[in-house]
Amino acid sequence: MAVERAERIWEVFRQEDEGDPMIHAGNVNAPDEELAMHYAREFYGRRGESQRLWIVARDAITELDDVDLLKPPFDRSHKKPGGYIIKHKLEAAKRRAVDATE
Repeated sequence: MAVERAERIWEVFRQEDEGDPMIHAGNVNAPDEELAMHYAREFYGRRGESQRLWIVARDAITELDDVDLLKPPFDRSHKKPGGYIIKHKLEAAKRRAVDATE
């Protein structure tokens, strides 16, 4: 009597070229890591479109979806392009331009 192994879902991430970020390519169903690697290579690497693959069991991924934990504890908009420093300078420049035309 054959023993049936349960299928697991494996998430596949791929890199197109060296130095590119890893992007989610999709997933494969396989009973073990070895077969998941073969499936991932066949589906996402057989035409040479991937430089590198990561294969991760879906149940090994930890999800962080708590809105309170995802919000930054402090206002750090000054660290982003167009943060409050640039915003204030732009507003001041606009006021000067309006004053100059009046």
